[in-house]
Amino acid sequence: MNQDPANQGLNSSTCFTLLSRLVLGRDETLTGSWDRWDDNVAEILSLALTFDEADWHALQSLASSHHVVLRGLPRLLSLSIGEEHEAIGAAIDAERARINRALSFLSPICAALEQAGPVVVIKSLDHWPDLGSDLDLYTKAHARDVVSIMRNRFRAQLSKPSWGDRMANKWNFEVPGLPEPIEVHVQRLGQMGEQRLIGDSLVARSVPMQFGAYTFRVPSPEDRMIVSTLQRMFRHFYIRLCDIVDVAHSLDRGGIDFDYLRSLAKMSGLWQGLATYLKIVSGYVRQYRGNGVPLPSFLLADARFGSEKVRFGKQFLRIPIVPDSARFYTAELKELFWNGEIRNTLRLGLLPLLATAAAVEYRITGTDKGIW
Repeated sequence: MNQDPANQGLNSSTCFTLLSRLVLGRDETLTGSWDRWDDNVAEILSLALTFDEADWHALQSLASSHHVVLRGLPRLLSLSIGEEHEAIGAAIDAERARINRALSFLSPICAALEQAGPVVVIKSLDHWPDLGSDLDLYTKAHARDVVSIMRNRFRAQLSKPSWGDRMANKWNFEVPGLPEPIEVHVQRLGQMGEQRLIGDSLVARSVPMQFGAYTFRVPSPEDRMIVSTLQRMFRHFYIRLCDIVDVAHSLDRGGIDFDYLRSLAKMSGLWQGLATYLKIVSGYVRQYRGNGVPLPSFLLADARFGSEKVRFGKQFLRIPIVPDSARFYTAELKELFWNGEIRNTLRLGLLPLLATAAAVEYRITGTDKGIW
């Protein structure tokens, strides 16, 4: 069925609302018998009963883009809604197969790279039982050792690095038989590779955790939040639904060391961005639960804005870049300078030039892939 282009944005927004209710509503309202009619389930039913075949396909695609297939679609099936059970079930099975295959590759890759230095899986496993669309690793090994191991042990093809990749010291590999690319962040984090302190914390506080049949080292909850902040508030300027679910789950479980989180984020120049990010998450969760996630008052006081400034557009929740995100960049730049990190300050100072080059490249060729 072909959709009117004028309605595609509206349909996408409706799918996003349905997904949000599925993954953010209280667990007990999405299971059990049909007589459990709370407001969240009633709203899910109201939305889903308006869906046609094209809407169901759009919902599956959006769930994949936001990495919530296994946290959202099985709940939808449990409510026995619609006539797309077979297609949705097939999508769930395919995603589970994709994840199992990816982990079967990731495990020996991590084991091999550990021979050159400590390895931590970042971002990708934060979404468990879902998985990201690429596999991100952080290592303190030397880049030449990483490249050698990937090429010699796994016959990996090194992708041509963009200018941004070179600055960030990020190496991208295509491994035969593995659809997901492997991204290895070597000794640096951040858009321009300006963050080294975070990497030290990442390794020192990482913990082994089991995912399916495999065990990987992953960051502490505090470090996961900082890495997510770098990605969302300082690089992409949009938030996926999985990010909200991941952060909310960590905060719901409690035990977050907010004093440590503030200390590390302030030293890295990321505190305002982090505080704003967590306030956005809490505000968005409040829309679907009636209450947000627990955050300390000092964090809320330092946030620049909350979910009221975030809008759904082009499939994601968009963060305002000017002036808010620009101020986060300025705060990071100033803090690196005052900490005496001159080289990292200079690296970050090149970001506006690289962004301008990317904009020009996009206008000329329609892509900025060679830049970022």
